[in-house]
Amino acid sequence: MKKKIITILIALVLILIIGITSIKLTDKKDEELTTIRLAEVTHSVFYAPFYVAIENGYFESEGIEIDLILTSGADKVSAAVLSNSVDIGFAGTESSIYIYDGGQKDYLVTFAGLTKRDGQFIIARDCSHDFQLEDLYGSEILVGRKGGMPAINFLNAMSNAGIDIDKINVNYAVDFASLSGTFIGGIGDYVNLFEPTATATTKVSDACIVESIGKLSGEVPYTAFYAKKSYIENNTDLLKRFTNAIAKGLEFVMNNDSKKTADIILPQFPDSALNDIVINIDNYKKYDSWLETPYVSEESFNTLQDMLIKYNLLEKKVPYSKLVYNLYE
Repeated sequence: MKKKIITILIALVLILIIGITSIKLTDKKDEELTTIRLAEVTHSVFYAPFYVAIENGYFESEGIEIDLILTSGADKVSAAVLSNSVDIGFAGTESSIYIYDGGQKDYLVTFAGLTKRDGQFIIARDCSHDFQLEDLYGSEILVGRKGGMPAINFLNAMSNAGIDIDKINVNYAVDFASLSGTFIGGIGDYVNLFEPTATATTKVSDACIVESIGKLSGEVPYTAFYAKKSYIENNTDLLKRFTNAIAKGLEFVMNNDSKKTADIILPQFPDSALNDIVINIDNYKKYDSWLETPYVSEESFNTLQDMLIKYNLLEKKVPYSKLVYNLYE
């Protein structure tokens, strides 16, 4: 009987020791993770490689925990970074150009890219016939804030396709986050939306996806990661590890089918059906939306600047060497 009691006591002690050790290891792991506060301009399947990096633990393996904060509008993302409300901004690189051009001393520097073309689709209210871009003439289309990447790329897409923008009623008055709701509410004949909002909007408004803006507009560093110049200088190793995680996410999406990627990022989109996300990813793969690596090329950066100059949003080019500091190796 005594032996049995002793055996039970030993077992209980061992369980207690294992439990304490487990708690200590968990605490140690948590302590080793560096939290990065990151403001994303929207939450879209367009950013699938980034969410793969989160869900597959690529950031954790680099000692990083992501505090993801939805901050609608590239202007608001850049303001959050400049005010130190967040560490990294994830939005269009045009905002960093505007801030540098405005004379900010501790300006924003892009250190990694994700998407290489616009991820919007034109949604039509009238689906009774085959769409032609000329159908936009005399119609109202909601494109978001004037000067933002979505609006700029829409204008560039129309220019590339030989469409006279002056014959279209382009509505810049609706903010990015309200585009879908405004369109569903009956405003506009067309609207430009990202996935999964594009597909979701077609389901509740009897509308349809008719064209890809990214296909028509061409390659630019559409969505990238940036931080204040001082933050990069003081946290270069941390941001290199961050960039490594992004590279792994891009590689995964490139080398796996849409279903596998959709399975992984589904927790990021709890209100979306798995099959819809698969369709979203297929659409973005079809139009070659993602970079192969996080490297932002000078050519694509200058293409963006040419667009800004063309639409009177920038007087002259700013130096690539100052505004892009690639940390991908």
